[in-house]
Amino acid sequence: MLVRTVCVFVAFLNLLATGACSEERAAVSGSSRPLVIAHRGASGYVVEHSEGAKVLAHAQGADYIEQDVVLSKDLQFVVTHDITMEETTNVEQVYPDRVRSDGKWYFADFTWDEIQGLELHERTRRDSHEPVFADRFPVGCGQRVLKLEEEIKLVQGLNKTTGKSTGLYIELKGPAFHRKEFGDRGDFHESMGRMLLELLERFPIDKNSCPCFIQCFEFGELKHLREDLKCDFPLIYLLGRSIDPKELESASKIVQGIGPSLELLAKRGDNDQVLSTGLVEQSRELGLKVHPYTIRKEMQPRWSRSLEETHRVLVDTLRVDGFFTDFPDLGRQAVDRH
Repeated sequence: MLVRTVCVFVAFLNLLATGACSEERAAVSGSSRPLVIAHRGASGYVVEHSEGAKVLAHAQGADYIEQDVVLSKDLQFVVTHDITMEETTNVEQVYPDRVRSDGKWYFADFTWDEIQGLELHERTRRDSHEPVFADRFPVGCGQRVLKLEEEIKLVQGLNKTTGKSTGLYIELKGPAFHRKEFGDRGDFHESMGRMLLELLERFPIDKNSCPCFIQCFEFGELKHLREDLKCDFPLIYLLGRSIDPKELESASKIVQGIGPSLELLAKRGDNDQVLSTGLVEQSRELGLKVHPYTIRKEMQPRWSRSLEETHRVLVDTLRVDGFFTDFPDLGRQAVDRH
């Protein structure tokens, strides 16, 4: 608990020292500059999806903060990247006997009350329990898992007290998995997408003061949101693979943008120059926004030799509409420099 309080306090100090309100930033940067999207919060500095990471991301000038969500056993939206628990929480120590036959612990098997008894820690490797990024926040943190409605209140509260308009960027994780797990329950309400819209309706989400994107890797869920549920939030189709131009054109009738892996955007040419693969240009012709993922100090896409080059290619060469980063402060600096 003490560590969590310190994380939040430090983030507020950083906010007072460096944070500019969104209106000031817009006046300086203009609307054509890419959005800085905090990937799981300021996850390069504080444990991913923790309260401290979200407050720090807000303080560091992120335009949007990402919320990955899964469902608990009692159908609460939990903010976490994985449908399983062992790589980011101490579930193995607290509930050693609740493991499935595949050796994993699933959020879908635990109620929200049970999940609140867990602590978050820096992401670890499944085979060794060593941290994935050795130089990031120490494995022990003391922060708890957040529920989506708690995080919405947190971001909206920070916007009110700082005068910013930082937005929400919600990813539905594993809709097909959850449909299989809960589809025969009357309280499941058809789909994750429907349940998310029902939750968002309970909040005064002003698309100007606190806008919201919804993203997903499963195109079927995005199609369901747009066509069946008449969702009016902008939808982003996440891509971890190459996409055929005809498929991209078809997707453009449903979604407002794509979220491709950095690897899909560029390549090294024979003359050692970084060349576009054409995906950004094709998307722009179709009126789609491009928000690639994820910039990290520790690793660059194969077409880049440094963090600085990654930022330069995205901002200056490809002119993407936004990008996900574990380091919102560095992303903010890169955008404001160009």
